[in-house]
Amino acid sequence: MNAVNTNTPNTNAADRHALVFGATGFIGRHLVLALGRAGVRVSTATRNPASHRRLTRWLHEHGHDTTPADLRTDFTDPALIQGDHQDVTEIYNCAGAYRFGMSADEARHANVDSVRAIVAFAARLPHLRRLVHVSGYRVGGQDPAPWNEQRRRETYQALGAYEASKVEADAVFQAEANRLNVPWSIVNPASVIGDSATGESDQYLGLASTLKDLWHGSLAAVPGNARTFVPVIAVDHLARFMTLLPLDDDAEHTAYWLLDDDTPALPSLLALVAEHYRVTTPRARIPVALLKRLPPRLTKADPETLTFLSEDRYPTTSAHAFAARHGLTMPDTAPTIHRWADHLAAHRFGDAPTGDRRFITTGGVRTFELGEPGTPTVVLPGLPVNADTWAPVITAMDHARAVDLPGLGMSAGHHGDWPAWLTALVTETGARHLVGHSIGAAAAVEAAAAHPGTVERLTLVAPFFLQARPARPARWTPLTRWYLSRVTPEALTDRLTGGTAPATALRSSVTDLRRGAAATTAARLLAATAQPRWREELQATLRRYPGRVHIIVGSDDPLTPEGRALVDTLPRVTVTTIPGAGHHPQLTHPDDLARAVREHATSPTTPGGLKITNA
Repeated sequence: MNAVNTNTPNTNAADRHALVFGATGFIGRHLVLALGRAGVRVSTATRNPASHRRLTRWLHEHGHDTTPADLRTDFTDPALIQGDHQDVTEIYNCAGAYRFGMSADEARHANVDSVRAIVAFAARLPHLRRLVHVSGYRVGGQDPAPWNEQRRRETYQALGAYEASKVEADAVFQAEANRLNVPWSIVNPASVIGDSATGESDQYLGLASTLKDLWHGSLAAVPGNARTFVPVIAVDHLARFMTLLPLDDDAEHTAYWLLDDDTPALPSLLALVAEHYRVTTPRARIPVALLKRLPPRLTKADPETLTFLSEDRYPTTSAHAFAARHGLTMPDTAPTIHRWADHLAAHRFGDAPTGDRRFITTGGVRTFELGEPGTPTVVLPGLPVNADTWAPVITAMDHARAVDLPGLGMSAGHHGDWPAWLTALVTETGARHLVGHSIGAAAAVEAAAAHPGTVERLTLVAPFFLQARPARPARWTPLTRWYLSRVTPEALTDRLTGGTAPATALRSSVTDLRRGAAATTAARLLAATAQPRWREELQATLRRYPGRVHIIVGSDDPLTPEGRALVDTLPRVTVTTIPGAGHHPQLTHPDDLARAVREHATSPTTPGGLKITNA
């Protein structure tokens, strides 16, 4: 049973009108969502209609169809807000700039001047019950006494523009709100991480950048010592906490440090994520004092982030008491961190911010998947590329997904995991139509052979075992591994397609090949494609498959005469040739490829005959 708060005014959600500044930011979006789910009427202060449209779209994607009122804000206008706002009962200030490398003037304008304007605006509202300000766990609790120029200069020099501006803003907020008799509350959140249920986050600074280095194997040493504490808080928990503040009389004129006390010390936190990522945690540690002395070109760390590497602990008792009073429970620490870490990696730490992307566990293997979850059409990519190269095709196909094979792309594991992994892919995730490209065609055929009654259809794109063997240099694993671990996107694109136009699409593949053992796995599999025994086994297995088969090749990468002869014997087969395409049509002809897969996924072949088409 949730605790009853005897200090809560008799306020119905319908009587509340919340105005949110910074509503399109990370915290602001989740706050608007939490307020909306609580039944509170919400208005958002945005700079332009496009910002409001993006927010509305995001809310709709998260299952909330009630559109908040769009009030235009202009911090250069003394009125600040245009639109109907006189009945606003609560204001949330999530505005400001979270960015390192700003000048002092830029930071003060974004984080201090905006606070002054919002407090002055709040003082003019006749029905205001609370103004809630987002400060920070390292900057909260400031003395509201006015700053002189010497203090300002020394603080900005010592802390850097971002943190110093947040320190000054905390003091200014309290001073101005007290002077103007504005009822206020402050939240001092720790490092705000992803949603506790989904891990969703689009913040890639601070701790997230350290996880990026860990993922890519470029973290040479763990910063700090065994007591370094960089606490976290899930964004949805923070948002729910904030929505309750205007309801509690005891929260007036109170600041709350909001963080998960169970956050492991930094070395243990990184070890927790490293184990989840299946990567190695660096054994070396580098003291913060030394980090501050080394040039950024060596540490690859922004000097402004180093002040967050501290052994300090924070006064969280009042926040715990408030949460208990309102029946609000902190999400489980480790699962929340894992989900956040997954979301960051799945979205390539901001390099792939959009799209439906996730990690799943398939046959005990951590597997990257993009596209519609659970759809029966599954693409198995070829070598040496990843599922991301198929993203445009997946989008055009609709109701499809692509997965990285074990040991390739962003998936863990190795070739030895194929049998259990393919079984789980078919029997547990609902894969019924397997679209295998090159080496993925081998995986598709093997899965169909193991589960002929479940795999209903095969689409084989450039199936290597029906085409010419790779050139001799590609059969020597050490040379191929060396090449793949060092190749540039432009060079790889030229080798695979004969041009450099699709180089952008291969950047993520090149990044993946430089992680862990991906280049080694790709090199070994590429060499294996030349082995006569495996090619013959795959051909024989394909002959025995009773389902429908659609083979897609480029005109510049045809079937061999032997491959064509085998296809002629298959009872339910369609062959499509894409003019001008080579071995990687997903890079050069994505629309033609998507159309070929989509059109033949539902059209039956003539029983007992061969159907040949051109895309």
